[in-house]
Amino acid sequence: MTKSKPIYFDLEEFLTSSVARQKSIENLPSWYIIEHLNDLGLFLDEIRMAWGSGIKVTSGYRNDRLNSAVGGVHNSCHRLGWAADIVPSNGDYEGFLRFIKEWAKNKAFDQIIEERNGKSKWIHIGLHSPTGLQRRMLFKIEK
Repeated sequence: MTKSKPIYFDLEEFLTSSVARQKSIENLPSWYIIEHLNDLGLFLDEIRMAWGSGIKVTSGYRNDRLNSAVGGVHNSCHRLGWAADIVPSNGDYEGFLRFIKEWAKNKAFDQIIEERNGKSKWIHIGLHSPTGLQRRMLFKIEK
């Protein structure tokens, strides 16, 4: 049974994509994926409440076409509604990164990845793997 609507996040935050707009990609999830996004939103709500400041979703759900357009990996959990890339709204990325690493120590999740691409940086939060696992993996990727 799906939990109630997230306190802070709404579905639009997980669907908005400048790449989808630029390439006229309709990025609409199924009801099955919306249930995943709701669970992900509840998890991100926990982070937001513990952090005590805003969190912005920079990339949420991606259908196959959008995932390909942004260069996502073929097995990306973004395609299943299990992952989001986030940044702190207050701009304190390094403080937020330290907070996430400490906060996650006793939480169930699949992956928390510190990602950087040039000057851009974000934190990938994966709630479940494509097979439903929560492997509690923390690592860094630089592109």
